[in-house]
Amino acid sequence: MTNKSLFKIAPHMRLHEWVAEEKGYFADEGLEYEFVQDLVSSDGKFHDLGDKVGAYQTFEKGRESNVCSACHWTVNAAASAGLGKLYANAYSVTNCGIFVPGDSPIKKPEDLAGVPVSVGHQSGSHYSTIQALEQFIDRGDIELSFNDGLLFRRLEKLVDGEVPAASLFSAAYYAAEQLGFRKICDTSFMMAGMIDDSTDMEDVEKFYRALRRAQADIDLRPELYVCHYLQELPKRFHSVVDVRRFGPGERIVFEPYSREIYEESHKWIAEHDIFDSNALADSNYDISIVN
Repeated sequence: MTNKSLFKIAPHMRLHEWVAEEKGYFADEGLEYEFVQDLVSSDGKFHDLGDKVGAYQTFEKGRESNVCSACHWTVNAAASAGLGKLYANAYSVTNCGIFVPGDSPIKKPEDLAGVPVSVGHQSGSHYSTIQALEQFIDRGDIELSFNDGLLFRRLEKLVDGEVPAASLFSAAYYAAEQLGFRKICDTSFMMAGMIDDSTDMEDVEKFYRALRRAQADIDLRPELYVCHYLQELPKRFHSVVDVRRFGPGERIVFEPYSREIYEESHKWIAEHDIFDSNALADSNYDISIVN
């Protein structure tokens, strides 16, 4: 072991890091690492962060890991504001949808006009809900609730009947589906990686090479690895859902997060007033990304 600091890995509600750990891919790459619990907890407490505290705010506060994953809109904005660098050699796409109780009178997207949809503030669910629903209803009729926590906290509130609708992805998506909640609209969206400024890029490449191998394993035999959802799914759900019935979830795409994608996304964020106009930095791809 060298004196070099361990590379800190924080899973983000997907299978890849757990599979790479199980199969020894990080070790094969010579990556000296440790797992940290940025967003992992058996009781979901890290997902109950309070009103208007979402993915962007966790970047402002500072995450523990060397590479963080979040929706590409938030990583885009955070990188532009100098909170890290967007990793441009890959992105991912996660399943996501707006769910309501099975007995809800809400049957179609148009029925969500004026209905609070629980989302994470300045998180993927926030942007993707707007992006999906504005095809069906006027933007002014899209009502979002930001005080229901991050992913698994929103799932808990939906299951407990505390909210009428919630945006859910990954394991929470599959859990809601299995528990009889109705998906009203698909809101799948892109994720991106954020690199801490102090991180050795050789370690970053080792990390992503391991994830690439894990992606192939998940593509080939997803049923062998869905058990890893239990690593992050709050324990209250372990006895009421069967993760063997879950799908593969987020998929990493090893294609560039291009200048065009960056600039179009930055423009969309600005047009939709997601951030205060003074808080959103000017778009600058060259200083915001790392290859």
